[in-house]
Amino acid sequence: MAGEPEYQFSGPVSVFQESGLPETATPAGYGALIGAYGLAVPLPRTLMAIGTRHRIIERSGWRIMTPRHAPHPTLEGHLTFALKYEGLDLAVLKRLFLATGPGPIEDIVRDKPTSGYARRIWFLYEWLTGARLELPDAKAGRYVFALDPELQWGTEGENAPRHRVKNNLPGTPAFCPLVWRTEKLENLIALDLPRRAKDIIADVPRDVLARTAAFLLLKDSKSSYAIEGERPPRDRIQRWGRAIGEAGRRPLDHDELLRLQRIVIGDARFVKLGFRDEGGFVGEHDRDTRLPLPDHICARPEDLATLIDGMIAFDRGAAQTIDPVIAAAALAFGFVYAHPFEDGNGRLHRYLIHHVLAERGYNPPGVVFPVSAAILDEIDRYRATLESYSQRLLPHVRWEPTEKFNVRVVNDTGDFYRFFDATPHAEFLYDRVRRTIEHDLPAETNFLRRYDEFRGRIEAMIDMPERTIDLLFHFLKQNDGTLSDRAREKEFGALTDDEVNRAQAIYSDIFGR
Repeated sequence: MAGEPEYQFSGPVSVFQESGLPETATPAGYGALIGAYGLAVPLPRTLMAIGTRHRIIERSGWRIMTPRHAPHPTLEGHLTFALKYEGLDLAVLKRLFLATGPGPIEDIVRDKPTSGYARRIWFLYEWLTGARLELPDAKAGRYVFALDPELQWGTEGENAPRHRVKNNLPGTPAFCPLVWRTEKLENLIALDLPRRAKDIIADVPRDVLARTAAFLLLKDSKSSYAIEGERPPRDRIQRWGRAIGEAGRRPLDHDELLRLQRIVIGDARFVKLGFRDEGGFVGEHDRDTRLPLPDHICARPEDLATLIDGMIAFDRGAAQTIDPVIAAAALAFGFVYAHPFEDGNGRLHRYLIHHVLAERGYNPPGVVFPVSAAILDEIDRYRATLESYSQRLLPHVRWEPTEKFNVRVVNDTGDFYRFFDATPHAEFLYDRVRRTIEHDLPAETNFLRRYDEFRGRIEAMIDMPERTIDLLFHFLKQNDGTLSDRAREKEFGALTDDEVNRAQAIYSDIFGR
């Protein structure tokens, strides 16, 4: 094409940007475009190349396609290949379009004005860059989806008549993480977890359910602080628990996020409340120099306003239509990567999970799934999930240390927080939600039923205040169903040997089942 710059696409290689291929092959699609145009972007989790064998190989983050899949070695050829086989990587596409400029894209559309792929490329260029190409509106060609719903999750979509494209992207140019349709996610969705939760509590007495809900709420609040390595006073845990219990009732906006930060921080004498006006990072400082040693670098403060606006728009738009757990993962992990506050980001990130699930009615009324407790049980997987993107992002963030031993980002990184592959995050969160529904919820209701039976049988045996019965239960639980000699001599010295034996037998009968 006349307007296309002369860029050299790679031939067969065994290593691509420090990533070894399973066999010598020619990068294709996004990999080829990243290499040819020198794009400084986080690499897709899976790269594609064209091999010499007539079977597809998937290994070590590569999918090696057969010679018959080989695209034409041009911008149009590799873009079409990417849209067909790799889905959308909006961060790569945005940087690519900024590198090519409008001319080559206009040439692609003029050459094939009715092609569905050409019109998708045209739509994505204008959607991502905000610039209008020198092209007349499309007059022919059936409407095609901007995002292939067979590959990634999108919305039902709205028509964009100019391109004859149905915009089904689950977000806006300010914030639009994407999630792949994996077999794992399809299987988890098929479980219909909300129905399972309703079935579990269907025959639970109202008072038991109320106590279950209160316990799970407190458990989640306590676990959310524990994930951050904090042990705050009980009143702060309870206050944050009340906030979680109200998740989904108030619309998400800037003021609401600020209100939640004030609740979660409590004593703000040494914390600057509000959105950051300086850089931020997650990591350590060098012991001697105090220089930052980042594991993750947060979004630039100048990008936060549009990022938060994008998250709010996502919550009010796509989060209301796509699968609730997938929406919660995209929003919550997008928030924690941006890290808009000096402190409190992790707890607000997990609050947003509750917000989306409650807003969509995913959990039974009045019941909060203790997602933070389930995350705490798999804390290493949680960290690995966070690092699944942070490690790919970090090499593309250029920064310098400040006088306050903070970081100052010196390149444009906003798109890396707007657009990321949230598939690992959605899979992890779905697994943790499943854990809360299939384990935590029935375990707690079952425990309370047994405890009520224990209390009733103790009361039938001897007249004892409720708080004393509770103390008896905890002593028996701590000592595997046997009352210690110390307890028999002190707190329960008034019990006869026969009463002690009967109490131990009651505990064993109920909790030893």
